[in-house]
Amino acid sequence: MKKPFQSILLLTAGAIAGIFLIMQLSFDEKDELIKEQISNEDKNVWIAPRVPDQIDFAGENVPLERWDVYERFDRELLYNYYYQNNIIYIMKLANRYFPVIEERLKANGVPDDFKYLCIAESNLQNLTSRAGAVGFWQFMPESAPEYNLNVNSLVDERYDYIKSTDAACLYLKQAYQKFGSWTAAAASYNCGQGGYNGQATFQGSKNYYDLLLPEETNKYIFRILAFKHILTNAETFGFNIEEDNQYNPLNTKQVIVTSSIPNLATWSQSQGTSYKIVKLLNPWLRGRSLPVKTGTEYKVLIPAQ
Repeated sequence: MKKPFQSILLLTAGAIAGIFLIMQLSFDEKDELIKEQISNEDKNVWIAPRVPDQIDFAGENVPLERWDVYERFDRELLYNYYYQNNIIYIMKLANRYFPVIEERLKANGVPDDFKYLCIAESNLQNLTSRAGAVGFWQFMPESAPEYNLNVNSLVDERYDYIKSTDAACLYLKQAYQKFGSWTAAAASYNCGQGGYNGQATFQGSKNYYDLLLPEETNKYIFRILAFKHILTNAETFGFNIEEDNQYNPLNTKQVIVTSSIPNLATWSQSQGTSYKIVKLLNPWLRGRSLPVKTGTEYKVLIPAQ
């Protein structure tokens, strides 16, 4: 009886030792995994982008020496810098649309920096806001006709980024004449000339940086400045898109239309393209037909052959 009992003790001791060894190896492996995870987390260093020593908007100095101005700009810079996918997509779109927007701004005598206002409004996309503002420059339906944009159920030129850029220029030049500052003109694009003028009259200053405005307008100029700073220093900030990965300007030609098109699908096929492509190239065409009044003409884009 003694011998079997000793054997059982030896087996039990061996089993306990084995379990202990397995547990020790398991804990060692777990420790190594934790150490590796901590090491990897150490590599993800979150850095706050630095506010530049100086920056201007449309040639007008931004008083960054003021703490309130500095911190508002810093907030918008930080927020947009870490919205990387949006910045990269904007950069791709800018390669396609900026050349024409820059040309129209110059032709209308409006500073080049207003192309960044266009980004702040729509991210260079034909968006529709909850309030009903539409297009790259976010015109409301009631104000669009004041700036030579035709809006109805079949034609909505707010979706035409070239015509809406000209319309925005008309607004901005009026606002500049009223307030004597491109910065104030840009701010009024957000809150309206009446809204800006009311606050300026009450607070005794037309200077944007001296005014307490609705919060969206308080952030507005700094958001524009953040886009300007990031996009003009894209590679420094780590945003780099290879040339063959850009969205290039589309190769198109204009067809002058002076008479009504009852069926845009049939017309598109007669031009050697499709209804889908015509609608993509001309988002201002809102219906399946294009009525044209006598003495009126439309320029419809189609792919260049």
